[in-house]
Amino acid sequence: MNDKPNKLLLIPVLVLLFVMIGYQYICPSGSQSCHLGTGDRLRSAAPLPTGSPAALDDLRREPEVEEEEDESPARLAASRFNFTERDLARHVDFDIRGDDVIVFLHIQKTGGTTFGRHLVRNIRLERPCDCKPGQKKCSCHRPGRDESWLFSRFSTGWSCGLHADWTELTNCVPVLMEKKQQQQASKRKRNFYYITMLRDPVSRYLSEWKHVQRGATWKTSLHMCDGRSPTQAELPACYSGDDWSGVTLREFMDCPSNLASNRQVRMLADLSLVGCYNLSSMNESDRNHILLASAMSNLKNMAFYGLTEFQRKTQYLFERTFHLRFISAFTQLNSTRAANVELHEDVRRRIEHLNFLDVQLYEFAKDLFLQRVQFERQRERREERLKRREERQRLREQKVHQSEQQEEEEEEEDELQPATTEDYTSQVARW
Repeated sequence: MNDKPNKLLLIPVLVLLFVMIGYQYICPSGSQSCHLGTGDRLRSAAPLPTGSPAALDDLRREPEVEEEEDESPARLAASRFNFTERDLARHVDFDIRGDDVIVFLHIQKTGGTTFGRHLVRNIRLERPCDCKPGQKKCSCHRPGRDESWLFSRFSTGWSCGLHADWTELTNCVPVLMEKKQQQQASKRKRNFYYITMLRDPVSRYLSEWKHVQRGATWKTSLHMCDGRSPTQAELPACYSGDDWSGVTLREFMDCPSNLASNRQVRMLADLSLVGCYNLSSMNESDRNHILLASAMSNLKNMAFYGLTEFQRKTQYLFERTFHLRFISAFTQLNSTRAANVELHEDVRRRIEHLNFLDVQLYEFAKDLFLQRVQFERQRERREERLKRREERQRLREQKVHQSEQQEEEEEEEDELQPATTEDYTSQVARW
C-alpha cells in the first residue's frame, strides 16, 4: 500500500496546526491587539447623541483634555463629525480701515477676561488701542478715524447688556453701529465678525460656582429675547438678598433655574427658536435638541473661537484667521480655582449631567478647533514650500539673466577692441 498520499495530506494539516498555535501565542484570548479596527472607526465616525444626559455615557469613554498644552503637530484621531474644507478654512478679510467690526461674545468663566485684554493690549496695530491707567475701557480706533473696530467689554463696554449672548448681540450690535454710521453719513458695507471663547464644561461650572460663592452676581444682565427680558416666573432667582455669597456646591447644583447649567449652549444658541425663556412653549427634549443644534451651527459659522485649554493654539488660529499678530505669546495657566476643587466621582457625574448639552457642544468644538489648527498648519507649510520654490526660481532666473548680461557685455567689449598686428598685416596683404 502506497503511503505517499497520506504523507502529502499530513503536510497541510501540520502547517494549519502550526499557524493556530502561533496565533494563540501572539494574540491570546481577550487581547485587543489583534482585533480589526473597522468597528472602532465606525464608532468614532458616529454622530454625538443629543438631547438627553444619557449622551454622556459615550463621551466619558473619550480621553480628557490634558492640562499641559501639546504643541507637537500630532495626527488627530478619526473625527466624529464630517467637517468640510469650508468649515476648516477660516480666513477673514478684515478691513480695519473700513467699517468691519470684531464682536467678542464673552461667556462667563471661559477665560474671556484674559482674551479680552489680549485684544486691546497685545495686538500689533498701526494705531494701537489707547488704554489709560485706572480705566477699564480702551479706545480702539481705526487708523485715521475715531471709530472703534472692536465691540467688547474692554473697548465699548457692555453696550448690549452685561455678558450679552448671541441672541442679544446679533440683534443689538448692528442697530448700534448703524446709528453711528448714520451720524457719520457713511454708506459703506459693514461686516460683523463674531468671536468667542469656550471652556471644558465641568471646569467652567466649578469656576462660576466659586465666583458666585465669593459674592459675584450677574443680576443686571438683560437676557433680552424677542424684544423683552424674561419674567420672574420664566426665570426665577436662585437666592434672596443681594447675592449668593457662601453658597455650597450642592445648593448651587440644586437650583433648577441656575443659568450656570449649559450656559455655553444657551449663550451661543438663537433663543428665539425655542420661545426664549418660556419653557412651556415646547417639550424639554425638542427644546434641548434645537438649542444644541443652533449653538453648534452658530459656533461653526463664527469667524473665530478659541479654547481656554489651548492658549497657544488659540493665539495661532486667531492670527491666521484675521492676519493680525500678537506682541507677546499667550500663556497656559492650569492652576485655577476650579482645578483645585476636589470632586468625588458622583459629584462630577452630576455636574456633567447638569451640563450635558455643554458637554456635547464642547466635544464638537474641540474636534473642529483641533482640525482647524491642523488644517492651518498644513496650509502654512504649503505656503512656505511655495515661497521657497518661488525664491529658488527667482534666484535661477536672476542667475540666468546675469549670465546673459555678462555675455552681452563681453561681446560689446570684443567689438570695441582695436585689430591686432596680425590682423592688420593680413588686411594689408589682401589689399
